[in-house]
Amino acid sequence: MTDTAESLFQPLLASTLRNLVPALFLVAGLALLAADKLHLSNGYIVQCLAVFAGLLFAVAPFLPQHLPLVIFGAANQVTLSRAGMAALAAGLIGRPEMMPAQAWFATALAGLALVLDGIDGWLARRGGLQSPFGARFDMEVDAFFILILAILVFQSGKAGAWVLLSGLLRYGFVALGYALPWLNRPLPPRKRRQTVCVLQTAALALCLAPPLIPPWTTALVAAALGLLVLSFAVDVRWLWRIRRSTSRENAR
Repeated sequence: MTDTAESLFQPLLASTLRNLVPALFLVAGLALLAADKLHLSNGYIVQCLAVFAGLLFAVAPFLPQHLPLVIFGAANQVTLSRAGMAALAAGLIGRPEMMPAQAWFATALAGLALVLDGIDGWLARRGGLQSPFGARFDMEVDAFFILILAILVFQSGKAGAWVLLSGLLRYGFVALGYALPWLNRPLPPRKRRQTVCVLQTAALALCLAPPLIPPWTTALVAAALGLLVLSFAVDVRWLWRIRRSTSRENAR
């Protein structure tokens, strides 16, 4: 990091902390309230906070990508709130049995997060606060929430273990990029990816709702997973074609 970047990073870090600390207390308060209303143990609160902190630590290395902007911004605040919702849902993982009220709680969290998804991007464009960090933060929260919902759907018996692929595909794609570097090439923006992500989240959230039971839930998440696999396949094919054309040009 250059001297100029370092001088800008200090106010950015201060602005970020001014947002993270209240968010941490808010998640703790909401987890405490949820534990009381849903008859959950204190372990739920600890799990929520651990997941929330872990998610923030995972995206922290990308914060310098927000420069030269030095304020955290309203868009990232919205994304941060969705990260908190994901953590509140993640606290339900590992519970012996998900009661109807807990299932409705997870469904409501996912629904609210879906409503907020897209608002952060609009706020960033409106305020001139777009950055690679904001885009990365948004993407990581989306991917993490889908993984959490997939685990909860499996845990509740609404679908088989294969539903976990809904949340693991993106992480598998990233991991495969270490072995096949050509998969790391930037992809062109496509509305398709955002649409499939929204459909995936909505399908998993609906399956958590108590009225929906197998085989309807199985069919719903299977259809959503099929669309996700197809979306990944389209992107992999595009990357492969670019790799081949680049190799031919280099061979000339």
